[in-house]
Amino acid sequence: MTNALELPTDPLAAFPVRLTEIRIGYARVSTGGQKLERQLDALKAAKCRRIFAGKKSGKSVERPELAACHAFLAEGDTLVVPSLDRYGRSLADLITMVGELRKREIGFTSLHENLDTTTPGGRLVFHVFAALAEFIRELIVAGTREGLAAARARGRVGGRPTIITPEILRAARDMLPNPEHSITSIAKLLGVSAGTLYNHIPDLRQLRASATGEQALEG
Repeated sequence: MTNALELPTDPLAAFPVRLTEIRIGYARVSTGGQKLERQLDALKAAKCRRIFAGKKSGKSVERPELAACHAFLAEGDTLVVPSLDRYGRSLADLITMVGELRKREIGFTSLHENLDTTTPGGRLVFHVFAALAEFIRELIVAGTREGLAAARARGRVGGRPTIITPEILRAARDMLPNPEHSITSIAKLLGVSAGTLYNHIPDLRQLRASATGEQALEG
């Protein structure tokens, strides 16, 4: 899935088509006080052949252990995580990464939620997740547009709100990793300037680079 919120044509289609017995684990703690042992024990009990462990916050753009884990996975393998919140930073981020695994014919299992994309039920759950993420994004955009209309009715003109809201920032963060949308088009959709996004999202360039590699920022 190139689009984080794009729904697969057939959500129940089997993937990987040829499943191996190789299971690779990924664990993460986000604070110094947390310990990895419980997660590692769960992944070992799930018969993971190799386990990658990260100790950075899920909100951090740079997650080298996760990148190494993704690079290590091969077609037919299954990535196993202790829980969804140890893997994705947000619902859209989770959908994006599982979509990338699907394209590479790699399965995904979350032990705590008992989700397994190698089963029809697990694939259906992620299809519902993707639909929910799209619904939330549309609600945020619709609410932003309604707020702009109300502001204009009170005499504020120009189409750009004087104060950027948390909802606008969340919507922007969800859309920025998608290389199909330029920064300019995202700003226009949300009713702000591209400069406003740069000013209020310090890691904007990293969010873009995480999906577009070395491509120049559009803007």
